[in-house]
Amino acid sequence: MKLYLCSKKEKSSDYFIFGLRLQSNQPIPWLVASEEVSLAPDVKVWLGEKPPWLNEILREPKHLCSTSPYLDDYGESVYKVWGLAGGIYVQFQYSDGTEFWVDRLSTEIWATWSNSTTIEDTMTYLIGPVLGFVLQLRGTLSLHGSAISVGDQAIGFVGPAGAGKSTLAAAFARQGYPVLSEDILPVFEKHNALFIGTGYPYVCLWPDTVKSLFGSSNALPRLTPTEGKYASWDKRYLSLTKDGYPFKRQTYPLGMIYLLGERSNDSKEPLIEQLPLTDGLMALIANLYVGYLLDEGMHAQAFRLLGRLVALVTIRRVSIPANLSCLPRICGRLVDDIHTWVTTPTDFNKAYII
Repeated sequence: MKLYLCSKKEKSSDYFIFGLRLQSNQPIPWLVASEEVSLAPDVKVWLGEKPPWLNEILREPKHLCSTSPYLDDYGESVYKVWGLAGGIYVQFQYSDGTEFWVDRLSTEIWATWSNSTTIEDTMTYLIGPVLGFVLQLRGTLSLHGSAISVGDQAIGFVGPAGAGKSTLAAAFARQGYPVLSEDILPVFEKHNALFIGTGYPYVCLWPDTVKSLFGSSNALPRLTPTEGKYASWDKRYLSLTKDGYPFKRQTYPLGMIYLLGERSNDSKEPLIEQLPLTDGLMALIANLYVGYLLDEGMHAQAFRLLGRLVALVTIRRVSIPANLSCLPRICGRLVDDIHTWVTTPTDFNKAYII
């Protein structure tokens, strides 16, 4: 396959996210550029550009891989994912006019967007489902979750939308614990152990969570400036590069995962319980990131790593109260539980600067 490399006349930006080194033809909002430009990138990102081979490829039949079960305000499917050239390339097509193209070797990503959206809108897709798919292509187990570090260990929170993953990450950040990852929980194997790679330096929060943590739903900036059809959500973001919040570009050994259940309206304390291995495995399978796009080979790789995960990592289930005013107490209870269940890592299993 021919690779189209950055022109020497173009100034590229380099980033490290989810264990991947990205090189982009223009700055990527929200990400912190890496100074290690001498290292070859894993993935090249072309913002505002279509693939140079696109017109030729579009002459061939394409097949629909997945379509969103949700409709936008105009009755259109929120997204469609297509296989091009017999599956050599994958196209992400969103109803707001945003499009991505990814090669199956997971070495290049192209992105374009409409005049009615912004690059910030586009980034919510890029650092979400698009990079989640690229991670799965490259053999990194990707779960729908967030992660913090407690001591030398990564602690993951995994669960469906609305379970409280980002809420817990932000609450722990407020107490001085580094947030390692948000939305995507990337798990990879190294030295016969499982590790978490750092994501991006912010946490996305709904206004009610912002109000509980900061006193006002408008205390944090909007995730994107767009309003209306294409950004009907009102998410805000907590920057982890300001106000003394810790953000470290490290990998940490995965010490524990909490599976988040439904929020409890009857309790002011988190409900924590140990899970049988089978229940933990099934819950993790249900929370594979972009699991709807995994083919047979990708599923096999994900299941192999999931088997390693449930064998090596403590998995607990926690339901947090619906009343977010008790978040500091919840964090304290979880830290006590973490210290009870997580052992001190061995020398080869400590955090690595990357």
